[in-house]
Amino acid sequence: HVQLVESGGGSVQAGGSLRLSCAASRYITCMAWFRQAPGREREGVAAIGSDGRTSYADSAKGRFTISRDNAKNSQSLQMNSLKPEDTAMYYCAANVGDCLLRLQRRDFGWWGKGTQVTVSS
Repeated sequence: HVQLVESGGGSVQAGGSLRLSCAASRYITCMAWFRQAPGREREGVAAIGSDGRTSYADSAKGRFTISRDNAKNSQSLQMNSLKPEDTAMYYCAANVGDCLLRLQRRDFGWWGKGTQVTVSS
């Protein structure tokens, strides 16, 4: 069993920045961030493997940066140039198997409870 705890959400104006963090209860090979806006499906934002390989959704490329600290079993998502359409609940996701970096929900077996990000125009 893995517990994931997110932190760092909040409210910011368009163009601002936020940093999300996720702490895992044990070592994880594959970590990712997903988000879900009201009335929309949960979508992958970024993923990172234990070797540092990353993948990003098109909407996140150039604005978001995912990173991890293997010694602390944690990951972070630095979000810059935020837009109102980034408003959503952001979820930390993890898997201990192969890290395919496909940003698909079925690849991840553990989820955090989420942290809200609200971007105002």
